[in-house]
Amino acid sequence: MSTTAARMRDWRGPAILSFGFRPFFLFGSAWAGLAMVLWVMMLSGNDPLRTAFDPVAWHAHELLFGYLGAVIAGFLLTAVPNWTGSLPVTGWPLAGLVALWLAGRAAVAISALLPPYVAMAVDLAFPIALAGFLAREIITGKNWKNLPVLALLTLWTLANAAYHQQALADGLPAFGAGLRLGLAAAVMLITLIGGRIVPSFTRNWLSAQHATRLPAPYGQTDTSVVLVTALALASWVITPDHRLAATLCFIAGLAQTWRLIRWQGWQATSEALVWVLHVGYGFVPLGFFAIAGSGFLPISGAATQHVWMAGAVGLMTLAVMTRASLGHAGRPLRATPAITALYLAMILSVGARFLAGAMPGQDWLLHLAAGAWVFAFGGFAVVYFPILTKPKAAKRKVSVGINPETPK
Repeated sequence: MSTTAARMRDWRGPAILSFGFRPFFLFGSAWAGLAMVLWVMMLSGNDPLRTAFDPVAWHAHELLFGYLGAVIAGFLLTAVPNWTGSLPVTGWPLAGLVALWLAGRAAVAISALLPPYVAMAVDLAFPIALAGFLAREIITGKNWKNLPVLALLTLWTLANAAYHQQALADGLPAFGAGLRLGLAAAVMLITLIGGRIVPSFTRNWLSAQHATRLPAPYGQTDTSVVLVTALALASWVITPDHRLAATLCFIAGLAQTWRLIRWQGWQATSEALVWVLHVGYGFVPLGFFAIAGSGFLPISGAATQHVWMAGAVGLMTLAVMTRASLGHAGRPLRATPAITALYLAMILSVGARFLAGAMPGQDWLLHLAAGAWVFAFGGFAVVYFPILTKPKAAKRKVSVGINPETPK
């Protein structure tokens, strides 16, 4: 019977198609950087696209449903075989999925030239195919504990459809329920999957350092935090301006902070591959606190949403891509100075973007945020290009003791 390793060895085509994380992490990061450059051009009046979306709506869509879709695909296509014991999608079927994602980016970019609903249909083809893959693996492998991931992927896909529909209806999707639902689904995915990988990888690293205090194992506390988070997000999606949503978000922020503290992240400050996971996850409670504050203080909705959009989504996905690419490509699991610089640039981008929303008129903060963002994701594409496009390196002993496999 074929195994994951055998399927990868048997592939004789380009190495980039030997595993899902390779093309999607590379193209996704390149698109994240390029999309930011295009957005700055759009704001300056030099619009190179023929999209039916306004600049803000296009920018939000391509981060939340374009870039994030690539990272979700890269992660799931790599992690699901580990979870279920199934064979990975490799070779030309993988190339077909990549082509669907690229077609979605192109269709949205020229949507003003297409008949109504065509861009929407092309853009949705990729997440529907990805959800179908995940559903097949869960059902055939009877891996029912990952049904919540499938449910959230489905919600995220429906949110994308709602975003397109609102764009066709009133042209203001960046402020609608579709964006909030998509962002809520993304935050829940980070809560569920981050709740697996952050304490697991931290435990592995601390154990290798012979630490005596390790991250708390998953238990009733985590289940309670997940439920409180889901309730707060549902309230925010439905009634974003209600004081009840602000109150529930504050409670969820406290719960998520307590959960993060229990993972002992402050003990891993000497290894950037580990501490960045804690910082990235830390933007989840910070986002809840920002939304709670906006319910009582004059803070713009754009500023609060970017704590999640750029912080939780941007930094957490960058952290996962940098680490997973090294592990699955057979490279040493330690952050080089170049990788650490990517993390610092991303943190700078998030901070500058939040301040730009909280301090209107300070355009230099927007320029700083955009520049740091392009440096982080463009830098990832450059630094990781040889890692993602060359065959897996021979196995070697990993001194930092982090298991390169995604935890089950």
